[in-house]
Amino acid sequence: RLCELLDNAGRGWRKLAELAGAEKRFKCSVEELEMCSLKVLEPRGSPTQCLLQLLAERDCTLRYLLGCLERMGHEQACRVLSSAVQDMIRITVQPESQVVAEGTQVSLTCCAAGPPGLAYQWFCGRQEVPGATSPELVIDTATLAGQPEWYICRVNCGATFAFSRWAHVRVEKSSSPSSASGYCLTMAGLQILRQPRPCHLAEGDTLVLECRAIGNPPPQYQWFRNRHPVEGAQAPQLQVKLVTTAERGSYSCRVFNLFHEVWSQEVDVEIGEGPRQTSVTPHLLCAQAGVSHSVTPSPSPIFAATDKVALLIGNMHYLHHKQLQAPIVDVHALGALLRQLDFKVVSLLDLCKAEMQMAVDEFLLLLDKGVYAGLLYYAGHGYENFGNSFMVPIDAPSAYTSEHCLCVQRVLREMQQRRTGLNIFLLDMCRKRNLNDDVIPQVGALEVTANIVFGYATCADAEAYELSQGELSNGIFVTFLKRWLLEDEKITVLLDKVAEDMGTLEITRGRQALELRSNLSERRALTDPICPLGQDESSVRNLQWAKAHVLPESRHLRFDCGVTVQLGFAAEFSNIMIIYTRVVAAPKDITKCEARLTDIPEELHVDLKCTNKESPEELGSPLAPVWSLSCPSCCLYSRICGLQKLQQELAFTVCLQYRYQGMDDFVEERQWVNVGRPLIAKLNLQ
Repeated sequence: RLCELLDNAGRGWRKLAELAGAEKRFKCSVEELEMCSLKVLEPRGSPTQCLLQLLAERDCTLRYLLGCLERMGHEQACRVLSSAVQDMIRITVQPESQVVAEGTQVSLTCCAAGPPGLAYQWFCGRQEVPGATSPELVIDTATLAGQPEWYICRVNCGATFAFSRWAHVRVEKSSSPSSASGYCLTMAGLQILRQPRPCHLAEGDTLVLECRAIGNPPPQYQWFRNRHPVEGAQAPQLQVKLVTTAERGSYSCRVFNLFHEVWSQEVDVEIGEGPRQTSVTPHLLCAQAGVSHSVTPSPSPIFAATDKVALLIGNMHYLHHKQLQAPIVDVHALGALLRQLDFKVVSLLDLCKAEMQMAVDEFLLLLDKGVYAGLLYYAGHGYENFGNSFMVPIDAPSAYTSEHCLCVQRVLREMQQRRTGLNIFLLDMCRKRNLNDDVIPQVGALEVTANIVFGYATCADAEAYELSQGELSNGIFVTFLKRWLLEDEKITVLLDKVAEDMGTLEITRGRQALELRSNLSERRALTDPICPLGQDESSVRNLQWAKAHVLPESRHLRFDCGVTVQLGFAAEFSNIMIIYTRVVAAPKDITKCEARLTDIPEELHVDLKCTNKESPEELGSPLAPVWSLSCPSCCLYSRICGLQKLQQELAFTVCLQYRYQGMDDFVEERQWVNVGRPLIAKLNLQ
């Protein structure tokens, strides 16, 4: 229905793409918008559907989409989306229980976010409160003396509704100051006397925030950073010595006692950038030989990369070990995000040891002085012995040792030799001790380069888990990492935020926690711009990278019977390609025909269940909705995996089967097709 409304309207899909792109991670490139627009040339193609799929891949929420439609002023599209979504109402401010003095008024507040037209109704117990249809409920306590009452608010939009939590209102009668059983009601509750103030500090300074309150019973305190409690910060004054950018964020203080709770204002603490709030004047004056010189403090350095390169490896289908589900989704998700940050991305699935080593070797060829190389992400089985981490290939034997695996620290040493500007390892694997391996590998001494970051999905001697979500599975690590990856933050600060988010997940608490190891001394970020040193070096890298990403050109095959078949290609990963066949022209006397792939090279070990399927979903790939966007409809699809195993050019047969009008038997014609070495096969990893 949204496609019908937005495909041809003046306020259509292009306007939606423009508004959605206000948030960087949802911005579509010119090529992506062109891909959407070309959908009008297909019989059942829809630019809007193509755009929505792109937004979905980037984790765009329905709430954000609805906000974009509201800004467009497209009321009909808003109504369609609102009515189709049943879980859009979210209580943002809950009513709080209170103890109040008799004769005063008390206010309860409930606020909700959701589709337009939210309606409120307050209840006292099971009874509706007459006329209480606004977010705020004001109660006259004169009628409640001595009677505790429970209140709740219902928020609805049509048949969709949500309830707040219960709020308990207790009214106490006034007592004389001499009463031994009561406390002075004029001091009941809490009042904040001093609010924390925002501040701007340099790394190494001391952070001091203060919140003072009075109340009876006496107040207690708990400080929060980015709405997460700060461990051990339970005093009116929060003090942190020798701050780093990791302490940057929004701070607030929760003040509470037995009966009440209030929050301070939320203040921002900036560290390491911009002007500092000190008494130092913008220009320093120094006198020398009677002459005053104006000295302007130098601005913070702006870091840039000569290039940005990433190698992503996901191992799933192990020959002798438990099969994994998440790497295919995680590698694809990270690849899509890193491309938005202008990374050159090579993404590979299911590699044996020799192929992993060759992939790393080719990756190293992309690196040079100043390149932000380092993004090497690995998802699969792994272990850690004697401080060294090992990635397990799919052909590792049941009792594998370091001899059968790749040592991460060896890869790092080779990367250092290329003089890269930033080396990042994101290891989404277990780090349990391997009892079969008692060899201490001699990796060699690493250089002190102050540009190394290790992000481990779990702690030492712990396991990493997958999160099952219907047919898809995500690793816990990437589930949270992709929320922050596009943020303009120092990479260590970004990973700190991921760690905080992971800590909120109940099912893995105490079993999996991100571990960050780093010696990074500069504020380097994945968002830093690219400034090539020279055209020659950049051209060589671009050529090497492009080799692994060239798809065969779509072509038309003409058969003797007059049938024309389109042969097209799409990439799922650098080593997985989709081939589709489509009959685009046939004589009138041919009533039925289809083109199938046969004779695919044996070294690819193609599963026949993943060839010549009438719909992308039948191929069994969870990413089918993504790559099928670039494929026309009414095709037969085949999924070709393991292109790195090709020992020669990829050649196969296209078998055309057709039937003439009035005949029962099919006729068959064949054409031999050679498409060269597609994608990663060009690099000869064998």
